[in-house]
Amino acid sequence: MNAAETSEKSDMDLMNDPHAKREADRAQANRDELKERIAQAIRQDRTIEPHKGLHFNRSSSPSECVHSVSIPAFCVIAQGSKEVFLGSDRYQYDPMHYLLATAELPIVSQILEASKKQPYLSLRLDLDPTLVSSVMVEAGYPSSRSHSNVKAIDVSPLNTNLLDAVVRLVRLLDSPAEAHVLAPLIKREIIYRLLMGEQGNRLRHIAVLGGYTYHIALAVARLRKDFNEPIKIESIAREMGMSISGFHHHFKSFTAMSPLQFQKQLRLQEARRLMLGESLDASSAAYRVGYDNASHFNREYKRLFGAPPIRDVERLREAAKETANSI
Repeated sequence: MNAAETSEKSDMDLMNDPHAKREADRAQANRDELKERIAQAIRQDRTIEPHKGLHFNRSSSPSECVHSVSIPAFCVIAQGSKEVFLGSDRYQYDPMHYLLATAELPIVSQILEASKKQPYLSLRLDLDPTLVSSVMVEAGYPSSRSHSNVKAIDVSPLNTNLLDAVVRLVRLLDSPAEAHVLAPLIKREIIYRLLMGEQGNRLRHIAVLGGYTYHIALAVARLRKDFNEPIKIESIAREMGMSISGFHHHFKSFTAMSPLQFQKQLRLQEARRLMLGESLDASSAAYRVGYDNASHFNREYKRLFGAPPIRDVERLREAAKETANSI
């Protein structure tokens, strides 16, 4: 069945099911309201945090690939679309879908659809693992101890009830007094609906750090902390109670990268930050993040960011100046 036939079938289903039509109309009204409220709150291309842990982003043009580190968060797009790469895995989402990230991992993201007339508009709600665990306990869900492989990022359809909770949270920005009381309740509702949705098992698994996920989360934290030190896979695997091959398998299932690839991305992102933020030269930045060979560092840097260190940093600074001048 092609896309046109699928769309026609969906329209027929709505005509034959009044409840489904009402739900579809409610979802569209919520999407329209969310788009309008974010557009009113943020009128220039930038990111703001109107409420603690709630972030809005606006962009009037598609972006280049941006390297960053994910955090546990629930992400919704009001207008436009975006793609995120975790290792070799690609996740694309839009106003009909949400993205859920549950660990701090090096990612690459890119805004795909955006224009001055229809800017990219999105929100991100940071997720406190303690709050997730609290909601899980209150909802009566037992701690998961399965050894299933759980990816740290995924995309799922944004259902009507979850979208409705998001819109009610954004509405509270107009009522600070009410927000003080109601925002924590709506955040709990959003987490509850995530737990009840397609990604519930994964979110519960991450929240309680059950099974192999617990060990891999510890390994991720250790590699992030000691990213500039040589990796000792045998030592880490032994401490996690795993074989070397088992550790590799479960680490890649969780992060979509091998431990060496994970460390490399962390090192190169930190080197980029040092050159931009602290004005270090390439050799000094390479040494600070654990590289002994400048040529090796330059090759890997160019492979990840698409240009040698000096040229890349100059390009980023010019882009920052242009953005600042346009605001």
